[in-house]
Amino acid sequence: MKVELNSELVCPECGHKCIEEMPTNACIYFYQCLNCGALLKPLPGDCCVFCSYGSVPCPPIQTQSKCCR
Repeated sequence: MKVELNSELVCPECGHKCIEEMPTNACIYFYQCLNCGALLKPLPGDCCVFCSYGSVPCPPIQTQSKCCR
């Protein structure tokens, strides 16, 4: 299975979209929107901002392995 490393994050506050590369060895718990400055945090039940606000879930979720939580 090929793991997709790029995900489009969408800020829930202003709708700004940004393509970011996901790390394969860590989860990103916080992300600051480049447009409005909102600090994004994972939604309850999600392990990282990519799983909550991204177009593609993080690499551990894609491969159905243990996430960083």
